[in-house]
Parts: sequence; C-alpha cells; structure tokens
Amino acid sequence: MSPNAEHIAAPPLARRLAEWLNGEAAALFPGCFALVMATGIISNTLWLEDHRRLSGALFAVAATAYPALAALSLWRVLRHRQRLWADLTNPRLVFAFFTLVAGSDVLGVGLDLRGYGAAATALWALALAAWVVLIYLSFAVLTFLNTAHDANVVHGGWLIAIVGTQSLAILGARIIPAQGDLAPALFVLIHMLWGVGLALYGIFITLFCYRIFFFEIRPEDATPLLWVVMGAAAISTNAGSMLLLTRSGVPFLQSMRPFIDGVTLIMWIWATWWIPLLVLFGIWKHGVRRVPITYTPMMWSLVFPLGMYALASLRLGLAAEFAPLRLVAETMVWVALAVWLATAAGLVLTVGRRFAAALRPSGQRSPALG
Repeated sequence: MSPNAEHIAAPPLARRLAEWLNGEAAALFPGCFALVMATGIISNTLWLEDHRRLSGALFAVAATAYPALAALSLWRVLRHRQRLWADLTNPRLVFAFFTLVAGSDVLGVGLDLRGYGAAATALWALALAAWVVLIYLSFAVLTFLNTAHDANVVHGGWLIAIVGTQSLAILGARIIPAQGDLAPALFVLIHMLWGVGLALYGIFITLFCYRIFFFEIRPEDATPLLWVVMGAAAISTNAGSMLLLTRSGVPFLQSMRPFIDGVTLIMWIWATWWIPLLVLFGIWKHGVRRVPITYTPMMWSLVFPLGMYALASLRLGLAAEFAPLRLVAETMVWVALAVWLATAAGLVLTVGRRFAAALRPSGQRSPALG
C-alpha cells in the first residue's frame, strides 16, 4: 500500500475511534468513579499494612483512572447535556453521582499518605463543592420528580450519598490539622458531616430494609449495589475512628468522644452483620436462580465495601487499641483484592471487545459501561 493510500485510510479509523470515545462519554455510567473508590481504598489499606509496592501499583491505577473519567465526564457535560440531565433527574441514578465525591476523597487520602498534602487539600475542596451541589439536587429530585409508589425506588445505590458524606470527614481529618487558624472551624464541619452521614444512613437503611424485607425481590433487584448498605456502615466506622484518632483541640468536640466511640463500634458491628446476608443474596441470585455473573460497572460497588470494611476494621482497632481487629483487616483486604482482580479482568475484557469492534468498519458496540 502506498503512503498516499495509508494517509487516505487513516481518517476513517480516526473517525471510528472518535465515535467510539463519543459513545463511551454519552453512555458513561453516573457511578463510574466507583472504580477509583474501589482501587484507591484497597491501595490505602495495603499502604497502612506496609504492603507499599502493591499499594503503589493500585494507586497508579486509581490516579490514572481519575483524570480519564474526569475527562469523559467533562466531554459528557459539553456534548451530551440532555443524557446527563436525564441521569441527574432520575431518582434511581442521581445518588450514583456521589461517587465523584467519594472517589476524589479516597484518591486524596492516597496522596496525603504519600506526602502530597496540597493536592489532597485541593481534592477535598473539590469534593466538598460537589457534595454541596449534589446533596440538595438529589433530594430535590427525590422530592419533586419521584413518581414511584411506596418504596419501590429505594435501592442500595442511594447509600452512596452517605459514602460521599463520610469520605469528606475522613480526608478532612487528615488535612485539617495543617490548616492553621481555619482548623477549629473545619473540625466542627467534619464532625457535622459525620453526623449528617449517620442521620442519612438511619433514614435510608429504614426505607431499604422495608423494601427488601416486605416487597417481592426479583433477581434483577439483587445487584452489587446492595453491598453499599454494608459499605456505608463501614465508612461511617472509618470516619468515626478518624475523628477519635485526631486531636481537634476544640473542647466541646473532645467532650463528644465517648459518644463517637460508642456509635463507631455499633456501626462496625452493623456492617459485620450485613456481610453473611449479602453473601446469601448472591448465592440466591447466581446459585438458586442461576443468573450468570457478568461484568457491569456496578461491580465496583461490591469491591469498595470490602476494601472499606478492611480499612474500617484496621482504624477501629487502632482507635480502640484492640489488636484482633487488625487480623480481620489483614484478611479482608486480600478478599477485596481478589474481587478487585476479577472485576478488573471483566472491565478489561469488556472494554477490549468494544474497542476492537470500534476498529472494524462494520463493528457494532454495546452501550458503554463506564
């Protein structure tokens, strides 16, 4: 083939690639930053357990995925506003956008662990701004646009709002001591966020339990998002432990420590109670009802709670000075890593097939999975 022919053939290929990227951006899953959350939380846990090389490898994945997903999200804002708005005004999907908040904070913790405090602070500020917008937008959508009867709209994905809220308290506890005169006010803020997260958890978990225990459950209802119920309790434990491990210097906050201590332990116990039940949901769906296991972006919402439970157990063990919890953390982080590897393999295969299809002139792609 002559150079001129190659030059002529190149534009169609470039155009197909551009169309593929455009399609990925258009159909980007609102909870796409769960990939960063899941990868980052396992990385952070491994770092604290002194597995620095493995932690670094996972941190590199999270640090690469975050700007890539941010770029796709920006593309969606600029080119596909109608589809974005449809997701933002959907009561079943709007809470998934809190993965941006949690993903930013989890990555920020990883940066702070490695000494990049300024970058971590910037991500915390970004996450806080996004949280302020999303928390009121999501409840406005739920109040004014929800047409579902009873509790039929409730699912585990709603609790990502709690995950995002508590993630602000966790990263905040790490960066606030370096904020000088602003530190006391910011310490009050992160205690407020922890309290808001607990209040929202109480509301959502009541509705969620009402939905799953008193309504018919179909296999399609038993999605990986159910694991966020456990993950939200685990991150509330982690946030409470961080408040206990950080000296605020504010007298009335210090007087709250016994209350925080008790609530934190209760949240860890509640998260632990959920794990066998969630495993039973999986056995029922894939074993009894024989629904095959396939990759979806919601799988990252299963990985993150496992990693968060490991880190919450580690931090609670430090706060309570109870060494056996470290063994729980060391066991669970390897379970989380195994599930992460399986999920990552599913993502690579799925994206690889769509990418290969995009290179073929007649290739047809399935909708983007995020």
